[in-house]
Amino acid sequence: MAALQMDADALTAFLARDFPQVCDQFAVERAAADGVTIRLVVGEAHLRPGGTVSGPAMFALADVAVYLAILSRLGPVALAVTTNCAIDFMRKPAAATDLLCDVRLLKLGRVLAVGDCLIRSVGSDAPVARASLTYSIPPDGPRGAAVIPPGT
Repeated sequence: MAALQMDADALTAFLARDFPQVCDQFAVERAAADGVTIRLVVGEAHLRPGGTVSGPAMFALADVAVYLAILSRLGPVALAVTTNCAIDFMRKPAAATDLLCDVRLLKLGRVLAVGDCLIRSVGSDAPVARASLTYSIPPDGPRGAAVIPPGT
């Protein structure tokens, strides 16, 4: 298992610097060698008719969470991109409740990373969705990753 390269504070700073348009929607709850937990701060923009969090909002949470799990192990990686996602919606999440996504990286190779996610409403252990994502890691730089220099 690769050592942690970015902790929760570093991941939060990365989001604020490189993704200011969405950084207020996500919070890094935990970053450890065995995975990360990311919170979706549910707001009006995440809801759909019927009083629930939309599927696209849950996809965004899973996608951001796996990306941050990869960064936590490799450091800031430029151009790492999602190549595949499969998501199962299992039950209706509460509309007025944040969501938590627990990510476990199943593979972190030179070219591909595969992550498994469980999404649940805060205060509940029952998953509302499960997702599996594959990311492509660019071929330059250390461990096959193009690293973003700090402060850029």
